Amino acid sequence: MGVSRLPSAALTFKQFLQRQKVLGIYRNMMKTIRQVPDQTDRKYLSEWARDEFKRNKNATDQDAIRMMITQANKHLEEMKTTLALAKS
Repeated sequence: MGVSRLPSAALTFKQFLQRQKVLGIYRNMMKTIRQVPDQTDRKYLSEWARDEFKRNKNATDQDAIRMMITQANKHLEEMKTTLALAKS
């Protein structure tokens, strides 16, 4: 009865929620980048974002991950603000 059906590498609930948050930030960032008018800038930003997320893909330290989430949210807000200013 003590045998778990979950694989040994299963995420904890907190890790699952954190993963969902990271994926949401990634999706929002890519969606925001698609609004950049210049194709060269758009390509650069999407490659930058993809590389940053790939580089940190295997991070396990919860404090470091929280810090990266905070930084990613700041970058996302800066992009949105810059785009809004460029459109006005």
